[in-house]
Amino acid sequence: MWTRLPKPHTIADACGRALRRSLAPAAAVAVLAAIGGGVWAGYHWISTSPRFAITAITIQGTHHVDPGDLLAELPIRVGDNVFVGLDRVARAVRANPWIASAEVRRVLPHTIAVDVREHTAAAVVELGELYLVEPSGQPFKLAALETGEGEGLPIITGIGRSAYAADPAAAMATVRDALAAFDGWRAADRPALGEIHVDAHGAVTLHTYDQAIAIQLGAVASAGGSAAFAGPDAWLGARLHTFDAAWAGLSEAERARTRAIHLDARPDHVTVAFAKD
Repeated sequence: MWTRLPKPHTIADACGRALRRSLAPAAAVAVLAAIGGGVWAGYHWISTSPRFAITAITIQGTHHVDPGDLLAELPIRVGDNVFVGLDRVARAVRANPWIASAEVRRVLPHTIAVDVREHTAAAVVELGELYLVEPSGQPFKLAALETGEGEGLPIITGIGRSAYAADPAAAMATVRDALAAFDGWRAADRPALGEIHVDAHGAVTLHTYDQAIAIQLGAVASAGGSAAFAGPDAWLGARLHTFDAAWAGLSEAERARTRAIHLDARPDHVTVAFAKD
């Protein structure tokens, strides 16, 4: 049996070779462990060190939102570590209904900068409740009229919540048509508008602010497109030209008695309805 066993020097050589083969992987593992430990230690230090405490949170781009109110909605405070997760902060900013987009960045060593873009309110639309809508016709928040959010904006009625829910794209196109009518009306010196009503057939009626005169324009010439309002010979331009001629021909007393102006029959025809004496 003893003669079959490897010689001692053979065993020693085999062990030496095995040890030499294992040294490289072991060294690599040790190096990786050291690097990982160093990275973790470094991250722990910068994420807890008071040297990287937030001393300022800046908010830029607000017009309707109070920066102080927006600051109160953030999940960070002065004194927190500057290496807070920025995505979490951005989500909190975008939760405000006025905020269309937000970018959050670090300005090392002590500042978090928040840059926002707010929605643009173009009108107040009645959709069961009153909503602020963008120029695209997209509603983005309930209108807080008591705080002045709807000041100076036209009120668009006649669409309704059910119509919007059934076909949002068509409802938004109707809002755009109403806004185009509003912009065309304001392009000249005409009585201020308080309401734009669009009925189920797409007929547009403008209501003046002071006397609530109903100016019936009729249905939009091309369905769903504000392109119908482009140019002096287009649908709206022709009717407004007729209105201007009729309005200029009325005396101040006749204007005070005017209750409705019908421009919906033909672009070159107008009917004026007066209040009874």
